[in-house]
Amino acid sequence: MASVTFKGKPVTLVGQTIAVGQPAPDFSAVAIDLSEKKLSDYKGKVVILSVVPSLDTGICDLQTRRFNDEAGKLGDKAAVLTISMDLPFAQKRWCGAASATNVVTLSDYKDRTFGQAYGLYIKELGLLARTVLVLDKAGVVRYMELVPEIAQEPKYDPALAEARKLA
Repeated sequence: MASVTFKGKPVTLVGQTIAVGQPAPDFSAVAIDLSEKKLSDYKGKVVILSVVPSLDTGICDLQTRRFNDEAGKLGDKAAVLTISMDLPFAQKRWCGAASATNVVTLSDYKDRTFGQAYGLYIKELGLLARTVLVLDKAGVVRYMELVPEIAQEPKYDPALAEARKLA
């Protein structure tokens, strides 16, 4: 299991650890209209999973805005899903305030199937660990960055380069 900290203090990640080369586990999460979305809904597209603790924090806001901008450049061959534990109502408010129309925000608050399936649920905080994954069109993990310090931004360029290559 990877070592992750939050403001310098180690945290415990719960669930199944995944790795590059593995098929991404399917999951269901709640969209801003309260509908259920599954990863399998995006089969046949390159998928960037941008995982953040909460959209209402500075780094998560920056990360999601960056991926929203980049999603517009990737076109319809790719989907960018931002996943957090924020309630769908908070995600909808954030999307409106940020004019974020290119990313799909999904909430794992209800069943926590995403956090558990990917080993990203933080036991101490009840949030998700900051992570970026890129999945190929068959749903196989081709890139993964589990950010070692949750309060830091991910490395955008390698993830975006992989997504462009796969698209």
